[in-house]
Amino acid sequence: MKEILPANIPSTLEQDIEQHGKVMDFYKGEMIFTPDELLEQFFVVFKGRIKVSQIEFESGKEQTLKILTTGDMYDVVSLLDGELHDNILTALDDTTQVMLFPMKVVRSWVYSNSSFNKLLFPYIAKQMRELEELAVDLSFYNTSQRLLKLIVKNIDPEHPSKLKLIHDLPHEEIASLIGTVRKVLNRHIQELKKAGIIEVERKNIRLKNSQQILEKVKNYE
Repeated sequence: MKEILPANIPSTLEQDIEQHGKVMDFYKGEMIFTPDELLEQFFVVFKGRIKVSQIEFESGKEQTLKILTTGDMYDVVSLLDGELHDNILTALDDTTQVMLFPMKVVRSWVYSNSSFNKLLFPYIAKQMRELEELAVDLSFYNTSQRLLKLIVKNIDPEHPSKLKLIHDLPHEEIASLIGTVRKVLNRHIQELKKAGIIEVERKNIRLKNSQQILEKVKNYE
């Protein structure tokens, strides 16, 4: 946790971290607590990826809302309003690790520790911007365009041929992230393969021409 929080964090908060923080590991496919448990607990992701989703129980349809990764916090919504947040959290990697804190301790930081708020408030703003971007994408862009934008968002700046977060996700998961179904997504992936933009090997997506895809997305804006 210390490497994620600001370097100038007060010693009192460091003591709280050591006193109240608890590291927990999860395996791929394992549920990360229940909504009821997360009314009382707050965590920061150390390693791996966690899928946040909701399920419409009558149809069984699952909608992926976001993917959490290193440095992400959950759940800021319940932290601020104290209400149940009915999401399902699932580990996507065998190396998924979080640091868990009692919600009441983290809430006390919100009220009394400005250094923690300097970390929390920009994070909340980032989440709001991403939600706004998702709403705009679903309203104004077609499925092919949303897929391209998702790929661009996940390009690894240090390795332009590689993708972060989504590189090895099942097509059902990627489809859910852009509000479509696997059959439609597969068609668009095949189009990108034929155009020489991506390649797919053992369900891993790699970029063959990152510049071409960046230019395509730039034309949408």
